[in-house]
Amino acid sequence: MSATPFTAVFLMQYVYCGDPWQISASAFLANAICVGVLYYLLCALIRKPAAASVMIHTACALLGAINYFVSVFRGTPVLPWDLTALNTALAVSSTYDFTPTGPMIIAAVVLIGALIVLLHFRRFDVLPHALCRRFPLPLRLLCLTLALLCAVFTSPKNLARFNVQTDVWDQRGAYQKSGILATFLRNTEFMNVEVPSDTSREKLDQILSSVFAKAPALTLNQKPHIIAIMNESWADFEEFGNLQLSESVIDGIAKLDNARFSHAYASVFGAGTSASEFEFLTGNSMAFLPSGSIPYQQYILKDSFSLASQLKQLGYQTAAFHPGERSSWQRDQAYPRLGFDSFKSADELDVPIITEHGYVSDETDFDQIVWDYEHRDPDKPLFLFNVTIQNHGAYTVKDYPAEIRLMDQPGVYPMAEQYLTLVHKTEDQFLRLTEYFSQQDEPVLILMFGDHQPSVEPAFLDKAYGVEDGTLSMEEYMNKFRVPFVLWANYPLPETALPEISLNFLSSLLLNYAGLEPDAYGQYLQTLRTSLPVVTFAGYMDSQGNAYSHWESTDFTAVLEDYQTLQYERLFGSGYFQDQLTEKAETLSHP
Repeated sequence: MSATPFTAVFLMQYVYCGDPWQISASAFLANAICVGVLYYLLCALIRKPAAASVMIHTACALLGAINYFVSVFRGTPVLPWDLTALNTALAVSSTYDFTPTGPMIIAAVVLIGALIVLLHFRRFDVLPHALCRRFPLPLRLLCLTLALLCAVFTSPKNLARFNVQTDVWDQRGAYQKSGILATFLRNTEFMNVEVPSDTSREKLDQILSSVFAKAPALTLNQKPHIIAIMNESWADFEEFGNLQLSESVIDGIAKLDNARFSHAYASVFGAGTSASEFEFLTGNSMAFLPSGSIPYQQYILKDSFSLASQLKQLGYQTAAFHPGERSSWQRDQAYPRLGFDSFKSADELDVPIITEHGYVSDETDFDQIVWDYEHRDPDKPLFLFNVTIQNHGAYTVKDYPAEIRLMDQPGVYPMAEQYLTLVHKTEDQFLRLTEYFSQQDEPVLILMFGDHQPSVEPAFLDKAYGVEDGTLSMEEYMNKFRVPFVLWANYPLPETALPEISLNFLSSLLLNYAGLEPDAYGQYLQTLRTSLPVVTFAGYMDSQGNAYSHWESTDFTAVLEDYQTLQYERLFGSGYFQDQLTEKAETLSHP
């Protein structure tokens, strides 16, 4: 009975990583205590320790397997915030490969063998009266006492005393070294957003006093229609110069006439789409939010400032669509709060659906963009925000031919070649989309950017970056979060090159190229990016390209604290920015 929590932890870690010996002795004990809470409680409820032991071992093995597959699919194991996004996970799970590993097969054989033995000896009797007869009340009370004692030690602070360490940069490694259950529970302490030391109006006024007004990049006679496309897993591995592909998958877009092409930095890798669209739409950074948090579920709980709400105030029709599940990331609740007039999902598309790789294709997606443009409100300019889905992982779809090959190692990285084939199709469809809009009379500005890099073979990523993962400098580490973006318009754009920025600065840049003035927060972001063009959860970079970790103190620490203060007010404050808008409106109406 006393051994069950320890053997269950061993089995869980073995299934997860195949090497349960990575975990320290103290962290192993902490995880056993966490299991003990459930085990002793179960013993008290069903009154049969042998049956409870089998159940707990099975549950721990399943937990190890779930974390293994989630880690493979998106690069990180299950985090506390993921429990709010189960519907999203289930919506895309059918496309992933759930082939069991060797440790999973061995664990299954052991568990089935144990069950057979128990049944043979007639010790797995589930009849309540039999269970009550064999497990008297004193033992049940003892189990309840043990469960309560174990529960006392499962708080994040107590787990820290057992040397359970979290690592926001490497959650997968933390789960291996400190155990799945204990590390999961320790991560809960990051669920609360840090409150800045001073959020007074005087402090906010002082921060914004440093803002300098920046003229738009160009002046237009009328407001342009704006189309922003966040393309799933769109990345530019060719920029590093280490790949020999059978055909470029990016040059067609990068060299497109009247296009301005550059790169941005996301806060997530391999997954976490909603974090990227949150950064783009709001101008806020995941750098100041808990590790792995999901803003739409956790923070967008009321009407919130965004690019959509600002454009709506400027007279735009604001629409969004995503050819996936309507409830994914709770977009159906978040988008109206962000100022979108309408939202379409996969079930509401107005064009024939063509699938690619098991998902709605970019061909269909871009056809829907055209449809929405042609059926827009004729009295308003259109802002359309689109999140694609074609290039979503996993990249292990059987019988899907890879049209793009690595010339020096064909077939060695099938996931990467399948992914590259998909983004090549994205390139073709984007060129088709711009061809259509080049023939329209009214001004149209299109932005397309990636949400994060794909989760493909780690060895391929090492090859693409030209350096192995374990030897990355901070600047090289930031390359994992690098995504392309392109601005195209059917009117002349300035010849100046686009800056390299993080996604939280991208909406203010978009407004600049639309000839529109951002609000006070957007103006602050424009000012900030002259010195800190990249601020992400992974780190930040100055205008000289030097990269820094958030853990180190630099000359920019105070600047970041100011940004954090403004963001906190923007998300959770008492109305400072709304008051600014009201004052501006009154000034315009009564000059």
